[in-house]
Amino acid sequence: MDIDVQQLIIEFLGGIGIFLIGIKFMGDGLQKSAGDRLRDILDRFTSNPFLGVLAGILVTVLIQSSSGTTVLTVGLVNAGFMTLRQAIGVIMGANIGTTVTAFIIGIDIGQYSLLILAIGAFTIFFFKKQKIVAVGQALFGFGSLFFGLELMSSGMTPLRSLQAFQDLTVSMSETPVLGVVIGTVFTVIVQSSTATIGILQGLFAQGAIELDAAIPVLFGDNIGTTITSVIASIGVSVAAKRAAYTHVIFNLIGAFIFILLLLPFTSFIGYLQSILGLNEEMTIAFAHGSYNIANTIIQFPFIGALAWIVTKLVPGDDVIIEYKPKHLDSIFLQQSSSLALGQAKLEVVRMGKYAYQGLEETHNYVTTQNPKNSELAIQIEGALNNLDRKITDYLVDIASTNLTEIESAEHTALMSTIRDIERIGDHFENVLELVDYKMSNKVSLTDQAIEDLNKMFDLTYMTVKQAVESLEMSDREAALEVIQKEDQIDKMERKFRKSHIIRMNEGICNGTAGIVFVDILSNLERIGDHAVNIAQNVLGEH
Repeated sequence: MDIDVQQLIIEFLGGIGIFLIGIKFMGDGLQKSAGDRLRDILDRFTSNPFLGVLAGILVTVLIQSSSGTTVLTVGLVNAGFMTLRQAIGVIMGANIGTTVTAFIIGIDIGQYSLLILAIGAFTIFFFKKQKIVAVGQALFGFGSLFFGLELMSSGMTPLRSLQAFQDLTVSMSETPVLGVVIGTVFTVIVQSSTATIGILQGLFAQGAIELDAAIPVLFGDNIGTTITSVIASIGVSVAAKRAAYTHVIFNLIGAFIFILLLLPFTSFIGYLQSILGLNEEMTIAFAHGSYNIANTIIQFPFIGALAWIVTKLVPGDDVIIEYKPKHLDSIFLQQSSSLALGQAKLEVVRMGKYAYQGLEETHNYVTTQNPKNSELAIQIEGALNNLDRKITDYLVDIASTNLTEIESAEHTALMSTIRDIERIGDHFENVLELVDYKMSNKVSLTDQAIEDLNKMFDLTYMTVKQAVESLEMSDREAALEVIQKEDQIDKMERKFRKSHIIRMNEGICNGTAGIVFVDILSNLERIGDHAVNIAQNVLGEH
């Protein structure tokens, strides 16, 4: 039998391409139709590791990618939304969630793939409503997934008659570790364990590979998929790196345990196949599902140990910026509006302290250009945005209780103060972007300009810090000093602008550097304005 190798390769590669785009479209479509609730699911349902496992399964089913869920989790750990122990639960759940696609593939609807694909495409083109388009996108992805599989299958059909391939599968049966390595390498290349499992299902369906050779490849697929989360953890916080490495260790330990239990596990899957009358694709899906569920059950009690191992592997103190509010308990709302306002004020002060910490990190970034300072400032800005939403919601709840006149005035002042603190975050974020622009365009500031900026930063920082302290202590004296300092900030800004124009006229400084310098100055001046607003709220000058 002559094999047209070129045709085989083209069909196989084309099939993989369509399959991968199918998974992406399906995941994106489901994600859009689910709205932006994925982060919320992970944030809300991870109070303990068991709920974390369930949240991991749910989100992975929605976005059709365990590495996607892990990347989301790495981001949440990086932002302080989630502890490492909670993240480990989510990662375990993601491994179970990713098996759903293999079960879908096991349902033999390949013959309808082009029809599903067409319905999806027409939905995308003929409807304007975003939610319907998102469903169409998911359908288009679903159809592409099966169409890609059909192409891959026809591309792989001649493989079983190739002597070299037969020899390879025999050696995989004799040496299971070889199967693990092949599965790992192939998944790292394709960047999708779902795709490699789809290929495995196709090979097994055509009798090109035996069950005892196929199962170790499954273990390897799970190891290979962890590479994405490791890539996502480059340059992020220590805790996020730990979350990514947990994904690797979890799958390595799982593969090691199940290689030792390979004979009983293969017999169990063979038993399932005969008793449930499973087709070949569904058999592989059951093997994948059983492996991931069993691996999670075995390792779940050792989450603490896993956390300890990665903490040793990735040493270092982690700076966690806690996005979540600490003082806003709904129980205070029922007890007394005065108590609830006190709690809200504590949270606003905490938010204010983040604001001047962020400003300090921004100043450090301007002087050192160390990306760590920028990352921390951006994390703080994210925390400010989140606290702004949470405290505002809490204050809205307080407003529905009966407030006295004094409480009402304090409520208004806190509402106003939150907006000002949040705006301080926006302004120092602008400064970070200006520094990035300066670095990427190789713009250099004169020594005099840098000295001027340092003075302006120091004064602005002191002003914001004092404004927050005046709020914390309800200190009218400190609030009055803030208002005087703001006057100094305005004068300093005008003075530095003038000296900058002189430098421009003398040709010491170029236009681009001038724009960066003036924009940083004006952002700092605006931060000063917001500090004054905070002080005025303390003084009751609305």
